Amino acid sequence: MTLNKSLVWFRRDLRAFDHAALHLALTSSNQVYCAFIFDTDILAPLPRADRRVEFIHACLQELDAALRALGGHLIVRHGVAADEIARLAAELEVDAVFVNNDYEAQAIARDALVAASLEQAGRQFFSSKDQVIFEKNEVLTLGEKTFSVFTPYKNSWLKKMAADPECLAPYSIEPHAARLAKAPAPASSEHRVPTLSDIGFASTNLRALGITPGMAGGAALFKDFVTRIEAYGEARNYPAVNGASTLSVHLRFGTVSVRQLVRSVNALVAGGGGGAGAAVWLSELIWREFYAMILFHHPRVAGHAFKPAFDAIEWETGAGADAAFEAWCLGRTGYPLVDAAMAQLNQTGYMHNRLRMVSACFLVKDLGIDWRWGERYFALMLNDYDLASNNGGWQWAASTGCDAQPYFRIFNPVTQSEKFDAQGRFIRRYLPQLAALSDKQIHAPWTVPATQLAQQGIRLGRDYPAPIVDHAIARARTLARYGVVKAPAL
Repeated sequence: MTLNKSLVWFRRDLRAFDHAALHLALTSSNQVYCAFIFDTDILAPLPRADRRVEFIHACLQELDAALRALGGHLIVRHGVAADEIARLAAELEVDAVFVNNDYEAQAIARDALVAASLEQAGRQFFSSKDQVIFEKNEVLTLGEKTFSVFTPYKNSWLKKMAADPECLAPYSIEPHAARLAKAPAPASSEHRVPTLSDIGFASTNLRALGITPGMAGGAALFKDFVTRIEAYGEARNYPAVNGASTLSVHLRFGTVSVRQLVRSVNALVAGGGGGAGAAVWLSELIWREFYAMILFHHPRVAGHAFKPAFDAIEWETGAGADAAFEAWCLGRTGYPLVDAAMAQLNQTGYMHNRLRMVSACFLVKDLGIDWRWGERYFALMLNDYDLASNNGGWQWAASTGCDAQPYFRIFNPVTQSEKFDAQGRFIRRYLPQLAALSDKQIHAPWTVPATQLAQQGIRLGRDYPAPIVDHAIARARTLARYGVVKAPAL
């Protein structure tokens, strides 16, 4: 197949290396244009100061510079993506549009609409696998069914990777870069990335947080992580420790290549250089693909329990539930580890994975609030928000999902605090009003005599809230609430 002119539509793949759609376009076309659309359908409901939009904007500036260094450029438009791509394809008179696959139902519907519009105009639409190693029906049970339990999925995934090492092969760009369409000269504002204000958004604290967007940011994080990956298996559990990779936002927007990451970590596992930590991190990457597969095959999970019986649960409602949810969102529950976790999310757009589990379990099983409320709040606040992973994590915590924790497993927020933040370092970072408490006291301030609190200048209800719920009572209510399902132990 040889096409005259093609257009590569970048979405969640903001890099100029190891890029499936770009490679395929370059190797099958005489001339290739590159474009990104700030989709107003996605942007409209977001706050005007959104870290993700600023992150994407910075990624696009870097991507444009990288493409220009290769001889091309990036066209950036602002509007309804489906309309803008069809319009741009007509303006450029391309023969085809190339994209990388997306597995969310709305994105699939959007791409089908674009493909149909292009076909009516005599143009082709090509979609490739890029954001995962294995997709859709590539990892199935022996009975050709989709997996619903992670461990057998992981084992099958690993076997498939071992049997087909080419699945990790990179998609070369530089050898074919001469086919990139040259930027118009002289360069005008029309052919540059618009400013944040041009698309109706404002700057955030992204840079102040030390977050470096783009390919350079992702590469630097991975380089650092490899030096400490050996300890990942244990260190990842402690929020005060630099134990996580913090690559999730780069995976979400494709500024890193998942093939490159898996190649690197797989080499460490095979060579023993990364110890057990490398194998654990590879497992986390596989969890990401497991949830993407679940969403693709079971799109109903976006709004409903994976296990339909759990949709019968009666969650708390009314003014009391509204107030409790607001307290959770604001980090005012009276449980320090939960509140510190929510403060981290609200201030930075990031939450440590252990704390995602703790805070989610608290909302659902201590406050009795519908997991979908928490899922929506995380979707609004997380820099690395990904529908499949966010939904999977919330349904795991709520015991409504595939391979989820059993409903009777209810995290004790104090025990979790004492175990994973024993010295209170994380709590003190985000709740400085409790900093004077001892390492023992800081996990449950309400158990400290008022006179001792006063000596530290702390009064519950003024400087820090009293617990909004008694964990022991809440646990009993949760067991009764889930009893209507009579779910078997997992």
